[in-house]
Amino acid sequence: MRIVIAGGHGQIALRLERLLSAAGHEVVGIIRNPEQGADLRDAGAEPVDMDLESASVEMVAAVLQGADAAVFAAGAGPGSGTARKDTVDRAAAVLFADAAERAGVRRFLVVSSMGADASHPGDEVFDAYLRAKGAADDEIRRRTGLDWTILRPGSLTDDAGTGMVRLEARTGRGPIPRDDVAAVLAELIDTPATAGLTLELIAGSVPLSVAVKDVAGN
Repeated sequence: MRIVIAGGHGQIALRLERLLSAAGHEVVGIIRNPEQGADLRDAGAEPVDMDLESASVEMVAAVLQGADAAVFAAGAGPGSGTARKDTVDRAAAVLFADAAERAGVRRFLVVSSMGADASHPGDEVFDAYLRAKGAADDEIRRRTGLDWTILRPGSLTDDAGTGMVRLEARTGRGPIPRDDVAAVLAELIDTPATAGLTLELIAGSVPLSVAVKDVAGN
């Protein structure tokens, strides 16, 4: 499979690129900073330099042409203000979805956030982040041209992955290693029966491959 990842230098994205590359997939990561290209190559991915805040839908669709799946894992990141929560976490996700539809890429995964809600109250930057993520999720759910799956991890940690998770429509809050988020994403890409689901993910007691099969109804 050819898989294109937006936000290719993110902590989850780099882990996902390593997993997908090791499994024999052709992986492309979209990055804004060309200096990050070496890290992607080390992870087995082909870097493509493109700023999703300024790119046109045609430019992004050209990168997605011929892909079997697209993963939106981009984010404005810590230290960014409310304006970039909107331009990256919402608008860039919508742009990526537009481009996927234009390129004919049906399988579309989103790394969202626990608590994402377009109507989330509050004036803090994190409140704006949850609103932006929620608005993007709402927009993607309306797309009939995409076989989308939205993954909402709990509190991310750098602990070593255990492979044991809780993956459900509603899990309640809890931590989850980034290793396990990436591994679940890799399983979801290969499980098209999860299309149309919004899933929460925290550490748990079920092997992640079993957890994905369970939510897919297999």
